[in-house]
Amino acid sequence: MKVAVLDIGKTNAKVALVDTDRMIEVAVRTRPNRVLQAPPYPHFDIEGLWDFFLDSLRHFHAEHGVDEISVTTHGACLVLLTEAGELACPVLDYEHDGPNGLAEDYDKIRPPFSDSGSPRLPMGLNAGAQLHWLLDTIPSLRDRVAQVVTYPQYWSGRLTGHFATEATSLGCHTDLWLPQQGRFSDLPQQLGLPMAPLSRASDVAGRITAEIAAATGLPVATKVRSGLHDSNASLLPYLSQLDGPFSVVSTGTWVICMSMGGDSPALDPARDTLMNVNALGDPVPSARFMGGREYELMKPETAAATGAEIDRVLSSEKALYPAIEPGSGPFGGCRGGWSDPGMTPGEKGAALSLYLALVTATCLSLIRAKGPILVEGPFTQNDLYLDMLAVRTGQKLFVSRSATGTSIGASMLCAPLQGEGLRLTERQTPTEALRLSIYGDHWARRVSLN
Repeated sequence: MKVAVLDIGKTNAKVALVDTDRMIEVAVRTRPNRVLQAPPYPHFDIEGLWDFFLDSLRHFHAEHGVDEISVTTHGACLVLLTEAGELACPVLDYEHDGPNGLAEDYDKIRPPFSDSGSPRLPMGLNAGAQLHWLLDTIPSLRDRVAQVVTYPQYWSGRLTGHFATEATSLGCHTDLWLPQQGRFSDLPQQLGLPMAPLSRASDVAGRITAEIAAATGLPVATKVRSGLHDSNASLLPYLSQLDGPFSVVSTGTWVICMSMGGDSPALDPARDTLMNVNALGDPVPSARFMGGREYELMKPETAAATGAEIDRVLSSEKALYPAIEPGSGPFGGCRGGWSDPGMTPGEKGAALSLYLALVTATCLSLIRAKGPILVEGPFTQNDLYLDMLAVRTGQKLFVSRSATGTSIGASMLCAPLQGEGLRLTERQTPTEALRLSIYGDHWARRVSLN
């Protein structure tokens, strides 16, 4: 079976065509996930994404054939729809700081962390805060809203005409869901907003509409799965394949660490730990930071480091300290930077890779992750990151050989894992393990003193 996956990350959107017999991507098309800086507030380019998706589906079907469609998206995003299924307001970018202005009022109505597993986050990272702010600032919006849908279900709904909500997106620090009880919190009722019906991620949302079939060339019988949150798409391939405790590190704009079967942690909202919900509906202790964003902000023009530059960084303990994005992560509120701004570009590239690994290791420690660590996404191409992560955690480290773990996971909503099963490569013990360990200890001491 060939499954076309609509995969919307915070930075980039892609359509990946997954061959589920071999569990590989046979074709991928990408474009930036643009935020339109236009009134009434910064919002996602929904129509630009829609045109890209239709064009990609048309292209993939003509070249390879498409049997089903699945969807996965970033979190912290809800869509408010009218009775006609149209946008009641533009889809707010969660990095807009507008909701901060009503933080005091919102804090009075949001559920406690002990119930929601959702830490209090800035801007619109708590999707409930987005809803609260939108209702307060847009006249008559509440009267226009017929239903609120989660982001993956907006896209599967637009393809089929059947909209829904789903637990992996609701459980992504929205304040709208109670993970341990598997139900909505009372926040939607307090806000007076109707939530769309619940679906499971693997449910068939419906078949594509006649208009979509005409626009893409796909048969009108083409099924569309409801869809899920992208970090949970990365987690899904392992849920039925691995025994015992393990953790998954999903890398991208956000680095999300998820622990399965580990010790029960006392989650600390001040360190940006939280309770996610996996595709089976189970709570998942998690921690995260904006690792991909920090990489883009701090990477030098030439990030590739020579062996000599890596040696100098490890020998002199040149470093990058947290946090670069201080609004989230285990070191939120800290202001970090280079220990030596005069480092060469290669030295900065090496120190940046080590920094990202050390913050990831901190996240895994906070959620008391046990067992092997499985790394997904673009950081799998960074050897220094992987070496430091293996040394700092002391756990076996496996790297996904899939180009886009989110797409593989989302395709599994249509077909179970087949063929080779999990495509993982175990990392061998780094030759510089002792020096990496010493460097990590020094970095941690410096961070604890700040």
